[in-house]
Amino acid sequence: MLRLTAKATQFGHKTFTSWLIESAGTVPIKRRKDSADGSVDNSDAMLKLQEALEMGDAVCLFPEGMSRYHPTIAPLKTGVARLVSDVLTRNRDNSDFEVSVLTCSVTYMHRQHFRSDVLVTFHEPMKFRVKDHPELISPVDYDNIRQLTAQMHDMISAGTIDSPTWDLIRTAKLAARIYAPLGTRMSLGDHVRAIRSFVDAFNLEDNTGVESSDTKSDEDNEHPDDTHELKRLRDDLKAYQDQLSHWGIKDDRIRRPLPRHTILSRMVIRLAWSIALLTISLPGLLLWLPVFGTTFYAVHNFKKTGPIFDTWDEIAQYKLIYGLLSGLLVWFAAIVLTWPVAHFSVVLVPAFMWITLRWFEDAVAAFRAFTALFRLLRVGKPALRSMNNKRKDLHSRVMNLAHSIGLPEDPEMHFAEAGGKEKGRVKGSWDSTRRYFSIRRRRKRDWNETLRLYDKVDYPEEED
Repeated sequence: MLRLTAKATQFGHKTFTSWLIESAGTVPIKRRKDSADGSVDNSDAMLKLQEALEMGDAVCLFPEGMSRYHPTIAPLKTGVARLVSDVLTRNRDNSDFEVSVLTCSVTYMHRQHFRSDVLVTFHEPMKFRVKDHPELISPVDYDNIRQLTAQMHDMISAGTIDSPTWDLIRTAKLAARIYAPLGTRMSLGDHVRAIRSFVDAFNLEDNTGVESSDTKSDEDNEHPDDTHELKRLRDDLKAYQDQLSHWGIKDDRIRRPLPRHTILSRMVIRLAWSIALLTISLPGLLLWLPVFGTTFYAVHNFKKTGPIFDTWDEIAQYKLIYGLLSGLLVWFAAIVLTWPVAHFSVVLVPAFMWITLRWFEDAVAAFRAFTALFRLLRVGKPALRSMNNKRKDLHSRVMNLAHSIGLPEDPEMHFAEAGGKEKGRVKGSWDSTRRYFSIRRRRKRDWNETLRLYDKVDYPEEED
């Protein structure tokens, strides 16, 4: 059995969400920020979790303590390490008793956008036995608890894009696209790991930049030119992305310039295709309207219940639950209204709603391509030629950096063949064509795409 945990403020309400959480056997965790005097007692909750682990059940904990929208992961709470210590201590007489910690990293490409991609990475389990880890058995030195928490933090951080600033993520994503412009032929996992590699590389410049001359390592002092080149490359990449954002086009449009007659012909095709798909989607969108409207209203009202940083935890739950309930009501209403042929509509209505969503996604993607081509047409040949020359220089410097940090030298060959069959990944031109008409999942051109009329490349301004 999987024993979930959730903050105690979600319990005890006369709502469907609260009932569902309690019915699932979820264990409430009290937080200091929710207490008037800042003191809490989670001894009963910890006892339940210890008993669950002793019975062989799994326990799901969230070591950051809350859901966040920041470029870096938060310092982990010590609750997981303390739970490991407590359950080992309770079973100290059984030298073979073992408990495992399975860390998980979650990487949202665009968390706040509908139909975005997410990468979930499970790491190797950390196993703790009574006979092998006496340092975690009471009386325990709290430094050992902090050390174990730090190990978990490092594992989770290594599996996601963990950056001190959004600006650094923006630059690293551009560097990764220049280095391996494969779109979804490259697996999402490889794409995230490439971004993380560039984040780490550029962050080295940040770290040395804030240190005094007395605290810099000998290696930093021996290679001042490397640090200067990293800073210059990062600034040049930022300027390049700023210009692309100003024009509203992607780097791929610069990498593969198109003649004007090709741009014009593709604009006609994209616009016509978008209008056709939107037209056939309209009946199905009417069925989706109550679902979207109910979800939006529920989330909008819920955000008023507290500060925004403390409502992110439940927003996804509200969207899921209210979306599901309103969808079931639409389905039931459609069956009632088509009662003479209900044995057909019971299957056809949800199928039609699903294919409508697919058509609408394709319609939005086609119109987004049309607007991008229109903006490309307005830029003009001289400006595009100048940007193409800048990109060639950036590509050479990015490839040199990639080689220095151990990334494959031929990314287009390596990443197109490496990795398994991942959800959404395209392998080859035939697979790309086939997936365009797939009813299961829309073929994306890159992992940055969402159900939006624009591409998300900019992030919130840095807070002071």
